[in-house]
Amino acid sequence: MLETSKDVLNIVLAVSIGGIAFFLCWGLYYMVQVGRNIFIMVKGFKEKIDRIDEILKILKDKIEHSTSYLLLIGEGVKKLVEIMKKREEKEDK
Repeated sequence: MLETSKDVLNIVLAVSIGGIAFFLCWGLYYMVQVGRNIFIMVKGFKEKIDRIDEILKILKDKIEHSTSYLLLIGEGVKKLVEIMKKREEKEDK
């Protein structure tokens, strides 16, 4: 099997190439895992930002609707005050 030094060299080269391939695959696996973890973190962050955006939109809509109601309530109070003034004037006469 090992008749010449060239045979030993070929075996050493094969083992070295196998070791390099193993460590490259191992490193690539960890790089993929790191990329996957980053993707999961970004996805979670994006979901949280989307929830915050949705809450802000709902809050904005509620504020806009409440301001329109406040105008109506204000006009109603004005009318009520006018009616009360007229009633007082009638009672004074």
